[in-house]
Amino acid sequence: MIRKRMTFTGRVQGVGFRWRAEKAADMFRCTGWCRNEWDGSVTMEIQGREEDIDQVILHVEKGRFVLIENMRVTDLPVVDGERTFITE
Repeated sequence: MIRKRMTFTGRVQGVGFRWRAEKAADMFRCTGWCRNEWDGSVTMEIQGREEDIDQVILHVEKGRFVLIENMRVTDLPVVDGERTFITE
């Protein structure tokens, strides 16, 4: 089990990014959260198995209008007891 903070830039707001992230996180049993930022980026904290997190990102990238130009990733400590993935 790992946790990552990811910041995405590109065409990531207003294109279903957070909706797709929430659905994919549920599908691959990941927890955490996702929110739009004031600068047009999207920040996500996601927790799960590394291969499941990778699948969530691949699923989001397949969005028809989503275009991820850059992704910054930071490793974080696991949050014990977290049960859901929410969008803010």
